[in-house]
Amino acid sequence: MMEERAEEIRKEVRQQVINSVDYSREISDEEIFELIDKDLLEKARSNILSLNDRKRLRMQIFHSIRKLDILQQLVDDQSVTEIMINGTNNIFIEKDGAISRFDAAFESKEKLEDVVQQIVAGCNRVVNESSPIVDARLSNGARVNVVLSPVALNGPIITIRRFPENPITMDKLISLGAISEHLRDYLSVLIKAGYNIFISGGTGSGKTTFLNALSDFIPKDMRVITIEDNAELQIRGVPNLVRLEARNANVEGCKEISIRDLIKSSLRMRPDWVIVGEVRGGECVDMLQAMNTGHMAMSTGHSNSARDMLYRIETMSLMGMGELPLAAVRGQIAAGIDIIVHLGRFRDRSRKVIEICEIQKELDNNGKIALNTLFRFEEENGGSEKVKGAWREIGELKNNQKLLAAGLVLPAKDG
Repeated sequence: MMEERAEEIRKEVRQQVINSVDYSREISDEEIFELIDKDLLEKARSNILSLNDRKRLRMQIFHSIRKLDILQQLVDDQSVTEIMINGTNNIFIEKDGAISRFDAAFESKEKLEDVVQQIVAGCNRVVNESSPIVDARLSNGARVNVVLSPVALNGPIITIRRFPENPITMDKLISLGAISEHLRDYLSVLIKAGYNIFISGGTGSGKTTFLNALSDFIPKDMRVITIEDNAELQIRGVPNLVRLEARNANVEGCKEISIRDLIKSSLRMRPDWVIVGEVRGGECVDMLQAMNTGHMAMSTGHSNSARDMLYRIETMSLMGMGELPLAAVRGQIAAGIDIIVHLGRFRDRSRKVIEICEIQKELDNNGKIALNTLFRFEEENGGSEKVKGAWREIGELKNNQKLLAAGLVLPAKDG
């Protein structure tokens, strides 16, 4: 059938269903489907509609009434990892690391705005012209960022990042070539010994995924508290788990509860491990204080290398500490963070651990934080389309006090 006629039928049936709904009571999904089937059957009698056409139109109409309209099929497609909506007519998706244009569009700006409000209302958030930027999440855990006008000139802009329904394990990362078995065993021992670990990397390098996988090494009898802007972590198998999520202030009088507030509060909850999804600003100070007061902690941050991550942590700490001398800030960082794991995304779209570095507890002669590189990924086929290489052990762990206290030893050198 012609696409133009199919679109006309979809709009006609959708409007007929909306007009038929009894809004004085709660309507189930089954009743909505019954109304759609009734009206669609009448259209099928006067139009040549194949069974596949009817099934497709049936779901499109239902999604436009009860779900996220044309976005629903993308949200349900587990192979789609990113959805980018630039206004009503420009939708792009990412599959297998490649971005392509989606051949559908919202029927109007109003419909797109309705979908936006449906998304943010589902997680008790508010977005409007006076507060045009919001972070939210879908029921399946996908992260959503919304930007409206007047900030977004060609908006509304929606960016949805989908995470696997079943968290990717370290064994899966090994099969994908993101890490080696030796590095897995090495990091596992460090986690069990209570080393504080910071994961760095660029956008899309897999920081949250890696943090999820790494947290699986935390002993299951410990109390774990996760703190995030939007709940994305999928830590499983830990019975004593507390999940905290920040909240924005809104026009209804709800007070803002920041990451800083949550970290401070978490320290009074008797945590063994504090996991901060990502630090972007002054909350870095509170995370460092947690690390320096006997709590074990992990977090992530954006950077181009392990060394760059240190500079960013310095900057973020100064933002939160005010007039504290730089030497004191560096001392706090060196004393708090033990290990930096840096991730990267390569030209073949693969994600890998690029380097693992130990932070030295004493500043160097220039008063800077010293890094001891433990492992580094080295390419073996530079310039080839498919990246191949191996992780080379560069140095040995110098700060072994936590290992000795836990009675653990690192695995023997690989190979």
